[in-house]
Amino acid sequence: MSEQTEPTAPDPPRSGVRWRRFAVTLGTVVAGAAGMVVLTAQGVLGAQFAISGMPFTVTADKLTGTGFEQFATLDQMIPDSPNQGDTGGQVLVIVSAIDRAELTNLCQSINLGGVHLRITAGGGGTPVTARTLVVDGDEVAGNAAFKNISVGQDASTLDKVPGVKGNPGVFSQQADTVTISNLRQNNYATTAAVFNLPNLRMAFTEGGC
Repeated sequence: MSEQTEPTAPDPPRSGVRWRRFAVTLGTVVAGAAGMVVLTAQGVLGAQFAISGMPFTVTADKLTGTGFEQFATLDQMIPDSPNQGDTGGQVLVIVSAIDRAELTNLCQSINLGGVHLRITAGGGGTPVTARTLVVDGDEVAGNAAFKNISVGQDASTLDKVPGVKGNPGVFSQQADTVTISNLRQNNYATTAAVFNLPNLRMAFTEGGC
């Protein structure tokens, strides 16, 4: 009699193109680790959330920071988000983390379709201050200067911002200090352990930042 073999289940589908491209470019990423990085600032802060998928603009005349890290990750929207478009609900972002930050003349705006929600703070000689500031965005521009920078470090070994690290095998950089003038960012998420916004003003406007 011929030997019979039990049928085998088909292999599970491969990850999408975005995951493969991310892994090839930036190293191995744990498949379930999409979304905001989990923060632990002095053991009291834990923040993790699905992004809305609506980008917002942030500008500042000057940003200064002590303890700087930067690496890439994937942020995740809720299932079937109306903002996912052709992204599959995932956005490849640059995570910029600063232990202690000051921002002069901060402006943040989001386009709501014909009108902008615009927030300003940190003018009049009193800057915005933040602790464990973590920003997820896909574009950062400005004139930057770093002190004691290391480039190409494994993101899982970062130590300039307590509790904030990337995934193993992911390209990253960190520095003792960072200064950026004429800062402009296209962001998807921001978290902070402490965020002080002097001279805060929020309003609907025709134009953004």
